[in-house]
Amino acid sequence: MKARYLAPIIAAAYLPLGPAQAQEIGDPEQGAIVFKKCATCHKVGPDARNAVGPVLNGIIGRTAGTYPKYRYSKANKESGVTWEVETLTVYLRAPREFIPGTKMPFAGLKKDEDIANLIAYLSQFDAEGNTVME
Repeated sequence: MKARYLAPIIAAAYLPLGPAQAQEIGDPEQGAIVFKKCATCHKVGPDARNAVGPVLNGIIGRTAGTYPKYRYSKANKESGVTWEVETLTVYLRAPREFIPGTKMPFAGLKKDEDIANLIAYLSQFDAEGNTVME
C-alpha cells in the first residue's frame, strides 16, 4: 500500500489517540513546517491569541466551536465534533466538506503525510500552549 494512504488507516486503527500517539504517526518537526500554511490565521504557544482563526492550543480532545472569545460560525458551534486525530484527519483534508458552513476558507491539505505531521505538531501543545511530550 502506498505510504500516502497509511496515516488515516493508522489513525483509525488506534483511536482514540492522545498527543503521544499522534506524535508516533507523524513528525512534529515536519508538522511545524506544514503549520506555516495555517499560521496566517491560527496561533499556538503560550502567547497565542485568537486571530482570523481560533487558537489551536489543546486542540486534541476539544469540542469544535468552543475556544474562548472566538466568534465561530453557527455550523462549527453546532457541529458536535470533538477534535481527535480521526476527525482532524478528515477535516484538514476538506474543511468545508466536513463542516458545511464553516468560516475556514482553507481548501485543505492533500497529502496524508502533511496531515499526520500537522496533527503531531499540534498535539504537542496543551490548552495553555505549553509544549508537552507524553
